Amino acid sequence: MKYAPLTLIFAFIFTTATLRAQHFDHARWDAILRAHVSEQGQVDYKAIKANETDLTSYLNAFKTTQPNADWTKNETLAYWINAYNAFTIKLIIDNYPIKSIKDIHQPWDEKFIQIGGEFLSLNHIEHNILRKMNEPRIHFAIVCASYSCPKLLNDAFTASHLETQLTKATRDFLANSERNNLSESNIELSKIFKWFAKDFTENGTLIYFLNQYSEITISANAKKSFKDYNWNLNE
Repeated sequence: MKYAPLTLIFAFIFTTATLRAQHFDHARWDAILRAHVSEQGQVDYKAIKANETDLTSYLNAFKTTQPNADWTKNETLAYWINAYNAFTIKLIIDNYPIKSIKDIHQPWDEKFIQIGGEFLSLNHIEHNILRKMNEPRIHFAIVCASYSCPKLLNDAFTASHLETQLTKATRDFLANSERNNLSESNIELSKIFKWFAKDFTENGTLIYFLNQYSEITISANAKKSFKDYNWNLNE
């Protein structure tokens, strides 16, 4: 009997953690990604468009559920990262076939994303929400449906695996020579590092950030340049 209070405490903690993990179910999105996104991040938009019932059901869930003060930071990040990626695919299939997301008129400013009672744009999610959460690795998790973007992971981001997923996404992007070429004395980088330079230097230099995830150690004096960005569709 003397152990009962401790058992109850553990049971309460476990139940609370389980409920917290169930604020938003990303299982349907995970299934879509596993079925239609390759290990290299290529998306089968044609197949998703041909049977978009699951995607529509997943996106509809955002209308009634949004993060609040009870959510952990990781759960909130996973919610908004998945929302950005899923609604980007929705934007593409609504206009498919196209050669580039840039063929769509103002794709990042269109307010077509219903979250609660508001209609948001992709730019709003990226700049007004995700970038303000002090996590620069989001730039390798959200994907703009283009060849030079980081690859779309073929599993959904979740609170419990977020740290591992963000680290993997960052390392994979840096290791991809078509997106970045890195050596000790010379770095040719994706323009993501130019467009969002401030995000990568909040806690040190850009080289400091890169060296946390690069396979090689880059010199502080390395010469820097940027690659051209390929906006062709990632299919």
